[in-house]
Amino acid sequence: MNKEDLKNRFKKFALRVIKLTRALPSTYESKVMGGQLLRCGTSSAANYRAACRGKSRPDFISKLGIVEEELDESMFWMEIIIESELIARHLIKDLYQETDELLSIIIKSKITARNNK
Repeated sequence: MNKEDLKNRFKKFALRVIKLTRALPSTYESKVMGGQLLRCGTSSAANYRAACRGKSRPDFISKLGIVEEELDESMFWMEIIIESELIARHLIKDLYQETDELLSIIIKSKITARNNK
């Protein structure tokens, strides 16, 4: 998978997060948790694009670290949404798996970038 493919995958991920947050019930709790998920889920995509434009290898690695944190936070909010029974697990399962796969890719990319100094 090349950089452009991964950019597109992140964009699709962000769009799926938007759709998920729209599907949450209209409760105070859903708005708070959905807002948190919306911010970190879309931020991971934007920060990946920024990483691709890194000015240096250390800048690239640093920005990938931000993407890693945002993806991990996205997983956290999905878990909270599921465990608080705001939405059924089976409705989030595929998106959660995609988040985990993207996180694995970013972690491996950081390791590779560090080792290629």
